[in-house]
Amino acid sequence: MADSQGAEVLVAKFREDFERTRREIQKAVVGHREVVDGVLICLFANGHALLEGVPGLGKTLLIRSLSQALSLNFKRIQFTPDLMPADVTGTTIVVEDAGGRDFQFRKGPIFSQIVLADEINRATPKTQSSLLEAMQERTVTVGGTTHTLEKPFFVMATQNPIEQEGTYPLPEAQLDRFFFKLEVGYSNRDELSQILDRTTAGETPTIERVMDAETILSHQKLVRRVAIAPHVQDYAVRMVLATHPKGQFATPTVNRFLRFGASPRAAQTLVLAGKVNALLAGRASVLPEDIKTIAMPTLRHRCLLNFEGEAEGITTDEVITGVIETLPADIRVTAGS
Repeated sequence: MADSQGAEVLVAKFREDFERTRREIQKAVVGHREVVDGVLICLFANGHALLEGVPGLGKTLLIRSLSQALSLNFKRIQFTPDLMPADVTGTTIVVEDAGGRDFQFRKGPIFSQIVLADEINRATPKTQSSLLEAMQERTVTVGGTTHTLEKPFFVMATQNPIEQEGTYPLPEAQLDRFFFKLEVGYSNRDELSQILDRTTAGETPTIERVMDAETILSHQKLVRRVAIAPHVQDYAVRMVLATHPKGQFATPTVNRFLRFGASPRAAQTLVLAGKVNALLAGRASVLPEDIKTIAMPTLRHRCLLNFEGEAEGITTDEVITGVIETLPADIRVTAGS
């Protein structure tokens, strides 16, 4: 950002819109501050969010509240075992008129700017995979014809813990396309009391529109303009490499319990989310702490436990915590290392 005065104005506007959107969501959602911020980071970094938690914790409410705060098209897809890929992407139908028969493409709910994939792991892997192209390329191909999705395009998915009945694990390729995986926990005593106050007194919160598509796209461009020093970028690179078993930076726990580590998309996520954190702190450059604070939601769904890790009851969060706590923020890498 060459113009410092202009940059300050843009950063201030970014922080203001982020905070306003957060406040609107919190009119309906009690607590879960880290989850709300994680979803907003995904939005401003042009990524997708996966929320995991048992039913009834407010995952769908959070996403609906965000859609109400944004002037964007919104569609909800309820994933069920009998949902077919064409129910997501759309299908070609035969239309009869006076001139005869014609084939027309009828768009599915994926053709929206905000898509809620509710309980995504209740559908079969084949149906889950119908989102792959849309999430990565922002296009949908049906019958050999490629359709471009409207920008911004943001997928927010909820899933129940895999241990629950009637769930299918998401394919690794699908998981990797989610920017963050955010875990939604139980509300505490005070939060539960606030939920009861809000939901049993007959009052419905009114969520105001905060941003339109043009504003969101402008903020997404601003995020990519944030500077990152070589040593900070190297910290993000080493963070990802530290999850690779038998690699140069791998910890003993990684070597013992992981089968696969994070992909290059994880490094991209660390940098982009770090840039969002820098803007929220009023800075135009990224610090190692910006990377460190978002390492967990970035890496937890991109690392795969081996048989020993599963047998020992180890979680990927435990393995990643070890990486975060032991990886130095700034080291000098010699040539050829």
